[in-house]
Amino acid sequence: MGSKALFEMTDKILNYKEQFDSSFKEIVDELVKETENKPELAPAASWLRKALNYNTFDGKKSRGMMVIGTVDILREGNPSKDEVKKAIVLGWCVEILQALFLVADDIMDRSELRRGKPCWYKKCGLVAINDTYLMEQAIFQLIDNHFSDQAYMFQLYKAFHSTIYLTAMGQGLDMLASEPPEGNFSIDLFTEEKYKSIVKYKTAYYSFYLPVSLGMHIVQVKDNEVFKEAELILLKLGEFFQIQDDYLDCYGDPAIMGKVGRDIEDGKCSWLVVQALKKVNAEEKKILVDNYGKDVVKSVEIVKKLYQKLDLQSVYGEYEEESYKNLCKYITNHSAHFPQELFLFLVKKIYKRNK
Repeated sequence: MGSKALFEMTDKILNYKEQFDSSFKEIVDELVKETENKPELAPAASWLRKALNYNTFDGKKSRGMMVIGTVDILREGNPSKDEVKKAIVLGWCVEILQALFLVADDIMDRSELRRGKPCWYKKCGLVAINDTYLMEQAIFQLIDNHFSDQAYMFQLYKAFHSTIYLTAMGQGLDMLASEPPEGNFSIDLFTEEKYKSIVKYKTAYYSFYLPVSLGMHIVQVKDNEVFKEAELILLKLGEFFQIQDDYLDCYGDPAIMGKVGRDIEDGKCSWLVVQALKKVNAEEKKILVDNYGKDVVKSVEIVKKLYQKLDLQSVYGEYEEESYKNLCKYITNHSAHFPQELFLFLVKKIYKRNK
């Protein structure tokens, strides 16, 4: 994709972004107005409104916009108004899904900040767990309301159910690695294979494959080979994205990120610690074993100093450049049944990101 085409696509997506943002209030009203008018349910419905407003709107919205971008590209820049409307609804379904995952993740990781403000559970306590259940059901309520007359409605249900299941399994892999119930935490288990499994299921499916597949359903793509082709590429993009996240958790600016990274103190199977384990000698490994996964300021500082000694910033820089080139090459060679523009736009969009 040439730079001119990329800028034109960016402008087009930004135009959709305004329409997407402005539809949020209507989406929330649709989800809660009916129950807010029932006295016995009104308090819970009003609380759900607060939860949706607090947790859903302030993100980058890249996942939701991916649905619209997919529809636009597959319709060669001329989607119908109805297709755009449907893409907006499903885009908000994806953003609600993202929000409920983050609410749950923040509880499990005992995080303090999300998107520059206190995590939801820090404001309201453990009622936040119930809010994730309600937000999940809100997704299916929107599908019921807007797609009951569509032949692909079952496919939408299947897409969300499958993605929620796979993401929860990925989260389980992540938590079992960092906080094993038996209490036998060991960074020796942090292998490249373990890391790739966590990333694939925890991040890649819901962040990349789900929104693109939803756009494909809207324009009624039915060839399973096209879905398989898209899945292969999008899972690679998802891995690239998560490795960036892991790097930014340690080296990103909290003022830009809107949160303070905790991968070291939480003992996460992060890309950085996996790379460190490849480079350390016996003495350096002991430093990692003694300090990684400890919620102590001094231990975190020791791990970060070791990362600096191992020059992991340069390792990441080389990885990002090489992966970007390889992704572009892979997309060019493996998207015979799908417009390359979408995949190239996505990889260029996340390349060198800082939040």
